[in-house]
Amino acid sequence: MHRREFISLLCGSVTVLPDIARAQQVGMPVIGFLGSETSALWKDRVAAFRKGLKEAGFIEGQNVAIEYRWAEGHNERLPTLAAELIQKQVSILVVLGGTSSALAAKDATATIPVVFRIAIDPVQSGLVTSLNRPGGNITGVTTMGAELGSKQLELLHELVPAASIVALLINPTNPAIAQIQSKEVPAAAAKLGIDVHVLNASTERDFETIFARMSELRAGGLVIGADTFLNARSEQLATLAVRNAIPSISPYQEFARAGGLMSYGASISGASREVGIYTGRILKGERPADLPIAQPTLFEFVINLNSAKALGISVAPTLLSRADEVIE
Repeated sequence: MHRREFISLLCGSVTVLPDIARAQQVGMPVIGFLGSETSALWKDRVAAFRKGLKEAGFIEGQNVAIEYRWAEGHNERLPTLAAELIQKQVSILVVLGGTSSALAAKDATATIPVVFRIAIDPVQSGLVTSLNRPGGNITGVTTMGAELGSKQLELLHELVPAASIVALLINPTNPAIAQIQSKEVPAAAAKLGIDVHVLNASTERDFETIFARMSELRAGGLVIGADTFLNARSEQLATLAVRNAIPSISPYQEFARAGGLMSYGASISGASREVGIYTGRILKGERPADLPIAQPTLFEFVINLNSAKALGISVAPTLLSRADEVIE
């Protein structure tokens, strides 16, 4: 049940991508789209981006073209893909997730506008100089997911207070986020009297290994880091967490809706829609330097009661009352 939403979504249409050369011949602006995953895994966020783009007056195939590049989970490919898009002389470069993607876009151009969606403070990561006036050619949206690890740990501890050992799952190929969370979450755990073990996963092959390791450690809970690779595999992680009887929490609602126990964070769809709106505004002539970094006004807490029952966990009414959505 929904009580409030981070940001509303309007219905939009999906159109066929025209040939980029033909688009340039007729003077149609071309958006370069850099994705760290695959089109299938990012279907929802791309749809939300298109909705925002439509709100700003642009429809793919009608008055704007989009040239896509997908890294398929390999962050080392991002600089090359970003360079390819720049060589296509795109009008604007869009990154819907992954600090590594945003940094690759920043390194690829200092003149073509860049709009990002990331999970950390863009000032701290060196993407922009100010939240209110980013300066340069870059602006975008942050969901601040990397800053929420401590809060997620607190919620997990409240649900399973007997868990004295907890694992933190991070992606080492996304160091900007991994470094933040590998410091902040253990620091918060120390205050709660919890031991945290940091585990790494950057490929799907790592998942079985890390859950086996959690069994060896006798971990009583799992905090999943704010990373696009991990978010794109929410369904796999949710299934493994329940199968291995590990109470888990993620920054992404997709995790809880895929069968994970809990999530706490901002809406990825809402942020992706906002990127679409910003992209349209820049295509109309506004400067990235003048568009403030959009930040979340709400962090949603989602509990999946079906998963709680499967794990044999009783959720206290006081915790349920604070949830923005309860899945039954």
